[in-house]
Amino acid sequence: MRFDAAVLRSYEDPFAVEEVILDAGPADGEILVRVAGCGMCRTDLAVRRSAGRSPLPAVLGHEGSGVVVETGGPDTGLSPGDHVVLSFDSCGRCRSCLGAAPAYCDTFAALNLFGGRAENAARFTDAAGGVLAPRWFCQSSFAAYAMVPARNAVRVDPSLPLELLGPLGCGFLTGAGAVLNSFGAGPGDTVVVFGAGAVGLAAVMAATAAGAVAVAVDRHPERLTLAEKLNAIPVHAASGDLPGRVQRLTGGGAQYAIDTTGSTRIINDALRSLRPRGHLGLVARLHTDLPLEPGTLDRGRRISHICEGDAVPALMIPRLTGLWQAGRFPFDQLIRTYPLSDINEAEADCEAGRVVKPVLIP
Repeated sequence: MRFDAAVLRSYEDPFAVEEVILDAGPADGEILVRVAGCGMCRTDLAVRRSAGRSPLPAVLGHEGSGVVVETGGPDTGLSPGDHVVLSFDSCGRCRSCLGAAPAYCDTFAALNLFGGRAENAARFTDAAGGVLAPRWFCQSSFAAYAMVPARNAVRVDPSLPLELLGPLGCGFLTGAGAVLNSFGAGPGDTVVVFGAGAVGLAAVMAATAAGAVAVAVDRHPERLTLAEKLNAIPVHAASGDLPGRVQRLTGGGAQYAIDTTGSTRIINDALRSLRPRGHLGLVARLHTDLPLEPGTLDRGRRISHICEGDAVPALMIPRLTGLWQAGRFPFDQLIRTYPLSDINEAEADCEAGRVVKPVLIP
C-alpha cells in the first residue's frame, strides 16, 4: 500500500512529505486507519534533540485520529468504518498494565520511543524500498494511513469532529488526566498550572470542569489571556515573589500544582506555592539534575512524575469527549489545523509559541 507521509530523515533537516509503503495488511490484533488528523506534540519535536537515541529516518506522529479501514483477525473489537482516537502503546501483560496503569508499562519506552513491537516491525519503507524506523508510538500518524495495534485505538462517537480528536490521545489526556486521575481534584481544591501550553491548558480545563479553582502561570501574555478565557486566574511568571503571589491568590497555598516546563527554578517555585501536604506533579521530562532548595519539601509537601495523565485511554478519552459535548472541556479552542504539506510551518509555529496545538490534516 502506497500513501503520503511526512518523513524526518535527519535531526537537522525539515520534514519531507513523500510516498511511503506498507507491504502487508493488518496482522492479528492490528487495524489500518485512514488518518483524519494528527496533533503535533512536543515529544515529536524532541526527536531532534534526542542525541541519536531515536532512530531515523522515521515517520513521527502519535496523536492520530481516523476511520478504521481494515482489521486483522477476529479479536480487535473494532470494525471498518469505526471512528477511533489513537493513543500510546503498552504490552497489556506486565504488572502495571494488569493494574490499570498502562503508561507505566515495563516496555513503554521500547514500544513507543525506541523500537516498537518486534512482530511486524519492518514492513514500513520509503518508495525506493529504504527501511524506515519502526512505527513511532506504534502509529506514525503524520501520514494518510496508520497501522496500529487495536490496543492503541479507542472508538469514539462518529458525530464528533474526528479530525480534531487526536490530541486527546496524548497531550490533552496528559494534562487533564493529571488533574482528574493523579490528583482527583474537585470542588474546594486549587490547582496551579505552571506553563500554559497544550498540556497546561488541558489541566486548566479539567480543573474547572471538576469544580476546582485553576491558576495559570506563564510568561507569554497571549497564553495567559487564553487561560483566563478558560476560567483560570492568570499570573505572569515574571511576577516578583511568585510563590508568595500564588499563596495569596489561593488563600495559603494550592493543594495541587502541575509543572509542564521542566525548569528547576519554576519547580522550586511551584513547591513553595503549595499548602501543607500539597502535591506537585511533573509532566515534563527533566534534562538536568533537579536541586531542591531547603524547605521546599517541608510540611508534608510531595513531588512525583506523572506519565500520560495516569490514564487508561479507553476510559479517559470518552470522559473527555463527554465533557466537550457538555461544553466543559473546549479543547477545540486550542487547535489550529494545517495541511500535512505544511508540517514545517506547523513545527515553526509550535516552537515559536504562535500556536498551542497544531493538528495536521492529510
